[in-house]
Amino acid sequence: MLKIVFASHNKYKKQEVADILGNSVELIDLGDLNCSEDIPETQDSLQGNALQKARFVYEKYGLNCFADDTGLEVEALNGAPGVHSARYGGPACNFEDNMDKLLLELQGKENRRARFRTVVALLLDGREYFFEGRVEGEILRQKAGNKGFGYDPLFRPEGYELSFAQLEPEQKNRISHRAEAVQKMARFLETYKRNLQK
Repeated sequence: MLKIVFASHNKYKKQEVADILGNSVELIDLGDLNCSEDIPETQDSLQGNALQKARFVYEKYGLNCFADDTGLEVEALNGAPGVHSARYGGPACNFEDNMDKLLLELQGKENRRARFRTVVALLLDGREYFFEGRVEGEILRQKAGNKGFGYDPLFRPEGYELSFAQLEPEQKNRISHRAEAVQKMARFLETYKRNLQK
């Protein structure tokens, strides 16, 4: 079985990814490696940040690895917070700070259209691969729901009445940006493993 490191300390994300990958790979995260370092994310694109994180782990531990970076892109804010989504509310911010700032920035704006976009960078046997997922939707005027994490209570995906934070995890995993990117990676890994067995 392929052993792959998910370059993340985020237990929510690890569970989300593990649910999608199932038993197709042995998934470990930074906690399993006793890596407590704050991995740098200094690039100006989602792809750049994902690759920077994956390379950091690959070079330090020599293990196949993938990392993701996700941005919430709000139309009325010219694509912000985008690559700065995780630290939108300031250097020591939390999820609530980020959401509060977003609601403040959108005050008085009618256009609430937004998208979540995830890029996964995979380093596998010395080669780099990228997978992208996105989901369109809109920003609600107030938080709704207590499931999920990040901006989930403010984001309602297109075609749904509920926010991401109101959907059951299984339902969210079928339609989310991260799910789409990870599903593309999962299909790639299945093909990759089959080719190794030939």
